Formats: sequence, C-alpha cells, structure tokens
Amino acid sequence: MSATSPGRVRWLVTGAAGMLGQDLLTVLAGDPTAEVTALGRADLDITDAAAVLAAVEGHDVVVNCAAWTAVDAAETEEETATAVNGTGVRHLAAACAKTGARLLQVSTDYVLPGDAAEPYAETASTGPVNAYGRGKLVGEQAVAELLPQHGYVVRTAWLYGEHGKNFVATMLRLAAQRETLDVVDDQQGQPTWSLALARQLVELGTAALAGRAPAGVYHGTAAGRTTWCGLAREAYRLSGLDPERIRPATSAAYVTPAVRPAFSVLGHDRWTAAGLSPQPDWREQLAEALGTPVFTELAVKARTTESDRAQ
Repeated sequence: MSATSPGRVRWLVTGAAGMLGQDLLTVLAGDPTAEVTALGRADLDITDAAAVLAAVEGHDVVVNCAAWTAVDAAETEEETATAVNGTGVRHLAAACAKTGARLLQVSTDYVLPGDAAEPYAETASTGPVNAYGRGKLVGEQAVAELLPQHGYVVRTAWLYGEHGKNFVATMLRLAAQRETLDVVDDQQGQPTWSLALARQLVELGTAALAGRAPAGVYHGTAAGRTTWCGLAREAYRLSGLDPERIRPATSAAYVTPAVRPAFSVLGHDRWTAAGLSPQPDWREQLAEALGTPVFTELAVKARTTESDRAQ
C-alpha cells in the first residue's frame, strides 16, 4: 500500500527488538494511520541486499534501528561492524531509492571528532575517532549519495530507555549494590530518552512523507548538556537517592579500547527550520522516564538498600 492510499502509511522498522525499535513500535501503535512491519535481527539481516529489497518493498517510510552497537568490540572487528553500520545501510538506501520510500537512518555523535567547545551544527565536518564512528559514517555517506531527496540521517547520543542495557538503568542497579560510585565527569553530552527520540522520528517521518521536511542530517538529542557524573547524580536525586554517592572521576581512570569523544553536544537548528519541534531538555526527559515501571522498580530497590545502610 502506498502513501497515496487514503489515510494509511506503511512503516518498516528494522532493528525492532532493540531499545529504540521497541519504543518506535509503541509510538506508532498510537497512530491510527500507521501500518507497521517490525523486523528484528532474526527477521532481517540488513547485510543481505536481496532480503533488504524484499523487506522494503511496499513501504512508505523505513526507520533503520538495526546496528552494530558494541563500540569497543568494533575496534578489533571493524570490518564486521562496518558491514552492518555501513554496507547494510547502503542496501537499505538502495532499496528505498528503487521503491520510493523515505529512509530515516539512526546515526551517532561518534561520527564527529568530539573536540568542539560549542554545539555541533548539522553541517559540521565529520571526523570519527573510533572504528564504530567510522562505520556509522559510511552509512551516513550512503544515505546522502543514494537518497539526496528522500534520505534522513538522525544522529543521537547517550540513549537510555526501558527496553535495553543503558547507563541510567545501570546506575540505579548499582545503587543497590555499592555505597559509592565513581563516574566520568570530563565528557559532555546530551542524555536522550529513547522514547523521546522515537516520538521525534515518527514526527519526522510523517513530515518527510508529506514533503514538509527537507532531506539531510538532523540531530536527535535532548536539549541542554551535562556529564555522565551529572546524569548519574540527577537520576539519583529524582529517584530519591543521595546524589553525593556519585563521585566525579576522569576518563583516564577508565581506559577503553575505543576512544570516546570528550564533547558530544549537538545543535538542533534543522528541526526548527523544518517547522518541527526539537526535543525537551534532558532533565525533563529524565524525570518523565524515571516514572516508568522499569526505572521505578530499580529506584525502589535502591532506596530500600540505602535506607538499610543508614540504619
């Protein structure tokens, strides 16, 4: 069914079993005009060009959440990571070019060098500092090359949510296990709730299909900025825990195989230019997210443990 069929839009969500993918399905479930095909890794290997073309056929909007996300492992398995994050995206872009579908490709701040002092504009020069970023940039370039009018790259960063492993959940879980935690305080970024990003992606896809949003790069992150330490402390404060249990540390204390950008703050001018809404401030997002069942349960356990320690 095409977008010209009255009132109906066919969406394809790849990587649908992941954190962002599941949130996208939740948002789309509330849209009476949406007909959704959800494909997880077991359903679609995006490195298989023929399978990708068959999957894309008949859809109006494709949102690609399928990705290699093991950042450190990519340092020793760069070819495999790039096959998914680069070549797989090229297959999706080629399929969309053939069928006329709009493609929303979820990318990352890691395609940028991370050495700025002010928020990166969507037009900023790229310069990845690790293998994961290099592979994601290959995917971005494929979208720009093959879908100059119908391709959308949405860079995000510091994602957390209900449906997968993430920093906020880990901090709350560790609060029930350790009295204090040392957390990096010299990397700046924008903690972004995956459900907020999902809402934004659906809005963008709808606008793209209606011809109201120009193709290109958008930055899908929360407003404002903080550090990992700042995020952890705010999560503790909002959860009724003592934020002073989080102690600042430097990146040098946590050496990882992949270099992390020191500055991952992104600008959001293209949303406003397209008549769309940027995301709310990260604190506002975090407060709403912590009210959901998964985070609430973790917070209750952590508060109980904190209370027991105080007795």
